[in-house]
This record gives sequence, structure tokens and C-alpha cells, in this order.
Amino acid sequence: MPHATQHADAAADATSAELDTALRGGPFHVALRAAISARGLPLQRVQHHLSRYGVKVGVTSLSYWQQGARRPQRPESLRAVRALEEILHLPEESLIRLLAEPDGGENGTTAGQSAGRSYRSLLEASGILEQLLGELECPVDGGLHTLGHHERVRIGSRRELLGRESQHIVRAHRDGVDRFVAVHHGDPGCAPERMTVHALENCRAGRVRSHHDTGVLVAELFFDTRLRAGDTFLFRYAVEDGTADVSREYVRGFGVAGGQYALQVRFAENALPVRCHRFTQHSAAAPRGGRQELPLSGRHRSVHLVEPRVRSGMVGIGWDWE
Repeated sequence: MPHATQHADAAADATSAELDTALRGGPFHVALRAAISARGLPLQRVQHHLSRYGVKVGVTSLSYWQQGARRPQRPESLRAVRALEEILHLPEESLIRLLAEPDGGENGTTAGQSAGRSYRSLLEASGILEQLLGELECPVDGGLHTLGHHERVRIGSRRELLGRESQHIVRAHRDGVDRFVAVHHGDPGCAPERMTVHALENCRAGRVRSHHDTGVLVAELFFDTRLRAGDTFLFRYAVEDGTADVSREYVRGFGVAGGQYALQVRFAENALPVRCHRFTQHSAAAPRGGRQELPLSGRHRSVHLVEPRVRSGMVGIGWDWE
């Protein structure tokens, strides 16, 4: 049976290569799925192995994790991920570091955040985010796909992140959707309890929750109507920040592929950077790529980028001060 053996070896090599690629670049759910597939373990066996490590995780949760429908973020879940690295014979922290990639949250995007932070601090923020979303009783699936998202970021005279305005175009993929949960992750040293959220168009503000140490803020935005599956909707809101020190970049994370994304950063007249650039990143732990210098508009003191169709990962604009 030499041909069968060769085919089996080729398949094993392909599976191993897929796993190596997923572990390097993520996202987490793809890497987890590839690792479980490479070991040939059904989820019931994975659950059994976890129980031997003193970790209780349901088969449904494991299925959600490898589908990308939910992310392990609570302390017990993070213990499970570390145990999975041993059970699946993976390098230490190869899975846990991928969780630093921004989560899609309820609606497929997260707010700008400093990718210069360590993935451990981003993991902490991810855990807090899950808690805050839980307080707002957010479902795993918010029922919306993003067709377009345009952001305008303002940098103030103290070189601080003054605030941002977001306009979303979404389509409901189930009946009854009547809200969006906005997430803002401020720069290091920010005070989210001093930030304010303004509903600007076709929405009204609801509950707001924040966590000082991680700089995470979440806010409900209610629509004037309940959408039916297939309905589109456009709304606009703003977050006033201005609570941190010098800002050097603005990053947007995408948990899943989506529609168009445009980002504009505008600077105060008396605080102009010496150079600006765009960049991309597969995850917070991955190296940055796609660097491209961006010319600063003299009249409008702004730079921008446009992604016709976003991919899972991160994209942002950075700038250098004198």
C-alpha cells in the first residue's frame, strides 16, 4: 500500500503546516481548530482530558471556541487554554498569546487601542470587556453584520486622544435586533469614568459601563426600530475622551472579516506630527507589517486609510512627534 502511505504522509504534512501557520498568525479559533484536528481528538475526549487537569469546560463551549462564536476570557477559561496547550502538545503560550487579538465582541469590531501594550495586558482587558458586556446582557451574536464603518479621530493640542466619531452601516441577520454595543479602549493612563458617549444620529444612548485600570468603556446604543433579518441601518455616535497623556497611534481590531473600513486622524493646528504611517497586524502578539507612509494634509491636518474589505486582525495609523 505504498500509495496510501504516501497520501497519508502528505495529508499529515499538510495538517502540520496548517497548524504551524495558524499558531503563528491566528486567529485563536482557527489555531485551536487546527490543533484539535491535528491530534484527531473528538471534543468529548478534549473535555475529558481537561477534567483531569481540574478544569471544567462544556463540549458546547469548546465548540464555540473553535468556531469563533465565543472566546475564552474568564480566569477559568484561560486556565483551560493553558491546559489545552499541554493536552494538544503545543508550545507554551502558543494559544494564550493569540487571545490578545482583539475580539469581535457583540458586533464584529472593537474600539481603537494601543497595540504597543503587552498581550498579557490586552488579555486582562479582554477579560474585563467580557464582564462589562455580561453586565449589559449582551448575546454572543449581536445579530448585525458591518457593511461599512467610518471613524474620525481627533488629536488635541496636548497631543492627546480627544475623542472619536463613528458611523456604522449594518445589516441585521436575524429578526428583533434593536441595539449596538460600542466599545472604546483608551490610551494608557486614561480615565474611562470621565469619558462621555453621545448618540448623534438614528440612535440613543443607554447604559454605560467602564473599568478604570484597563481603560475599557462599553455603551449601549438603541435604535428607533427593531430590525428584521436583511434590514440595513445607519447610525452615528461619538466618544469624548481627552483623559490620557500623549497618543501615538490609533488601532482598530476586527474579530471577523467584514465590509469597508475608513479611518481618519486629524491633528490640532499647534500639535502636528513629523510623520505618519499605516500598519497592519494579524494579532497583538504578531509582528507588524503593511507599513506605508501617509502624507499629512496641510490644510486639513489629517491622514487617512481605507480598507475596502477588512480581514480578521488589526489595522491602524501611527505617528511620530518631534
